[in-house]
Amino acid sequence: MADFSRYPEKLREVLEIFAENPGERNQMLIEYSDQFQGVPERIATRPYPQTNQVPHCESDSYVFVEPIEDQASAAEGVARSPRLKFYFAVENPFGVSARALSAILDTTLSGLPADVIAQMPIEDIVPTLFGKNISMGKGQGLLSIAAVVKRLAQRYVNTHVNA
Repeated sequence: MADFSRYPEKLREVLEIFAENPGERNQMLIEYSDQFQGVPERIATRPYPQTNQVPHCESDSYVFVEPIEDQASAAEGVARSPRLKFYFAVENPFGVSARALSAILDTTLSGLPADVIAQMPIEDIVPTLFGKNISMGKGQGLLSIAAVVKRLAQRYVNTHVNA
């Protein structure tokens, strides 16, 4: 089993459950896909900006992010990496895998500080959740969703550090 210790706690727990229960993988992915909530209109409307499109994703996915107001930090005058909320759009109506991964990333990473998300590895996410026999094209697209999330968090870290 892969070492998930470098992942944020909630994501680590999901990865461990999938790694320990490979026979239930498909059912768990369908359940996560059913939990998927598309990007609200206050964040983005169709047609979505190409700058938010996930490269190589066969399901025509998009990732959006916004900082969450951290009242405690503002009140204390403490400079911290902003907490982030992620939103996803999956335009392919058959994009069950993209919707499942998006729901997992949203429920496990949204609300965390940008620096925590920016530091996490991404290489074990797709093979652990979807199995090692996933097709190259699908695997690359799903990995790109995780990579975009990490890249967006890194931008917030860079902006915050340089501010």
